[in-house]
Amino acid sequence: MKDELLARIRDRRAVVGVVGLGYVGLPLAMEFAQAGFRVVGFDVSERVVRDLMAGKSHIQDVPAASVAAHVGAGTFTATTDETRLRECDAISIAVPTPLSKTRDPDMSFVNAATETVARNSHPGMVVVLESTTYPGTTREVLQPRLEQEGRHVGVDIFLAFSPERVDPGNPTWHTKNTPKVVGGVTAACTEVAAALYAQCIETVVPVTSAEAAELVKLLENTFRAVNIGLVNEMAIVCDKLGVNVWEVIDAAATKPFGFMKFTPGPGIGGHCIPLDPHYLAWKMRTLNYKTRFIDLASEINSEMPEYVVRKVARALNDDERAVKGSRILILGIAYKRDIDDMRESPALDVMRLLEERGARVDYHDPWVASFREDGHSRSGVPLTAETLERADAVVIVTDHSRVDYQFVADHARLLVDTRNATARLRPSRARIVQLANHRPA
Repeated sequence: MKDELLARIRDRRAVVGVVGLGYVGLPLAMEFAQAGFRVVGFDVSERVVRDLMAGKSHIQDVPAASVAAHVGAGTFTATTDETRLRECDAISIAVPTPLSKTRDPDMSFVNAATETVARNSHPGMVVVLESTTYPGTTREVLQPRLEQEGRHVGVDIFLAFSPERVDPGNPTWHTKNTPKVVGGVTAACTEVAAALYAQCIETVVPVTSAEAAELVKLLENTFRAVNIGLVNEMAIVCDKLGVNVWEVIDAAATKPFGFMKFTPGPGIGGHCIPLDPHYLAWKMRTLNYKTRFIDLASEINSEMPEYVVRKVARALNDDERAVKGSRILILGIAYKRDIDDMRESPALDVMRLLEERGARVDYHDPWVASFREDGHSRSGVPLTAETLERADAVVIVTDHSRVDYQFVADHARLLVDTRNATARLRPSRARIVQLANHRPA
């Protein structure tokens, strides 16, 4: 059965299913379709499916023209009908894995997707989980449910984990050219899953187990979270010492070995870095081990929005103004530059904390015209001279390249810059307060 499935994969007769058509699933579906496979995309959202079948894209990195072309050619179909998955020889699961309010893994989406796939599985199928999760999920959650259907993993159905590595808005690295790690529950599972991804991904990196593949993603983003925590703490240190943190980082980055550049900011956002380390920390707690680096980095990073708000409060105080009653304009609501993704954005925390202190907060983001949170809708304001002059303070939280920061500095009276976006501006009207202030030479 393995050889037959490998043959179907290699000559593109296999039908590929993708469960979850979001930031991970839709780009992957397009790559498989582009490689010559017929792709069935399953999503529970009727709106998402309706728009995709109309040739529209809800994902910034996937052009609508690509969706329309594959829908028109019949190489891609989006559906809410789970029975269409029975047509598939391979299924990739790419559903959200958020954390609960207690920072424990919320496996509800993975569990629901597992049930859906298991109900529609058949012998000669390969199933790959891509959703970031704790080590052991593939073997402990997916394998038992698939085998309830009378299959034997590694014999007549194949199961693997392959961590998603999507970086929204990255113009250089995307689904096709980012190396793909694959680890199966058995060696046969690894072989089949690696062969599947090799048809549309330039580089496939097999590892010896599903657990190893699960840990790869957690290590990658824990590494980033810990190093971001380090430079965030360094920003606070530099602030207290009166040293320019950006100068220190840039100078350290001239070392050609032994140093990797990370930069501080108002906090961390996105689906991966704020969440992934907690999956590993949670798993280790079940084994009676405390992940001290992870916990400390999380503590530092999660306190950065409060640090920014204190900066704003002190800056207003220097102008003999209180936070309460002040009008504050936030520049950038997405979690990072030049994307529309707001997941776990520190800007949301900064806004909330300022409003809790009585400020009147507006925002401008060229990528996010409006958004809805906790049942409330908010709309951005235009970035005009009048808007800037009306604000008691302007806070750069996300440094989108579409924003003219010289224009901002020329019209704002007080500018709090958490991203070093104003470092190279000419003299302007605004009094500029950096994330880490320094004494001029």
